[in-house]
Formats: sequence, structure tokens, C-alpha cells
Amino acid sequence: MERKTVIFGCLSVFFLLMAGHVCAKDEYLGEYSSNTLDPDSTSNPVGNYGSSVSPKSINNPVGRFGSSVSPNSANNPLATDTPKLYSQDGEYLGKLSSNTLDPESISNPVGKYGSPVSPYSVNNPVGRYGSSVSPESANNPLATKAPVIVYEDEK
Repeated sequence: MERKTVIFGCLSVFFLLMAGHVCAKDEYLGEYSSNTLDPDSTSNPVGNYGSSVSPKSINNPVGRFGSSVSPNSANNPLATDTPKLYSQDGEYLGKLSSNTLDPESISNPVGKYGSPVSPYSVNNPVGRYGSSVSPESANNPLATKAPVIVYEDEK
């Protein structure tokens, strides 16, 4: 009887974990970082998130998040449903997008998230998220807490 209880308990936990995984709408796409050695970095050419052939990479020219024509791509200047950037402590840092007109895009030079003077921009060379020396910066090749990329599926 005791063995059946243990097996049932283990199976219950397994199915609860699987249900949570399947229902998750957010997709982690690595760290937006110039660190070429970090396995989660988009700059690591052999990493899951930096490879030009990985389906989870913004560097894959034929992938959902890297194609110049995908509506979810960081590299499509007309895309509106792109991945988002967050600091590792949860601060929203804008859309990872090449759309220069989108007010939330990191490529909009006058927007809150793309301006070179905004404290929330990865393009601010003296800011927390854009400096070449900050451990939280996308532009520090030795960063240990670079911004993370998340695709939030709206379906």
C-alpha cells in the first residue's frame, strides 16, 4: 500500500509540473549580452540563444525570432509582436525590435527604451543597462546579469 502511495504522489507531481510547463505562455530566449562565453548569451555563436541555426535565437535568419519577415522577429523593422527585454530583477526594458518608430522599441532613438540618455535603455553608454562596465549591461562582455529576452505569446 505504501509503495502505491509513493508512486501516485510522484505521478501527481509530474503531471502538475507538466501542466504548468505546457500552459506557460512566456518563452525564454536567452540573455541580450555581448558576452561570447555565457551559454545563454545571444552573442555566443555556439550557444542555444546565439547560434544562427537555433530556433530560439534572434540570430537565426530563417527563424521565428531572427527572420527579416517574421512578425515575431527582432530583425523585422515592421514587426509589432516582438520579444521583450527585462532586467534580471524584473524591470521592463522595452521591445527587442528593429522598428525605429515603435515607442517601446530599443531601436527608437527618441523612445524611453532606445534613447542614448534614458536610464531604461540598453543604448545608454553610461547607464546601468548599456554601460560597458555594468554587470547588468547588454554591452559589457563580462556581464553576469545581462538583460533577459522573453517572448510573451499573446494567444
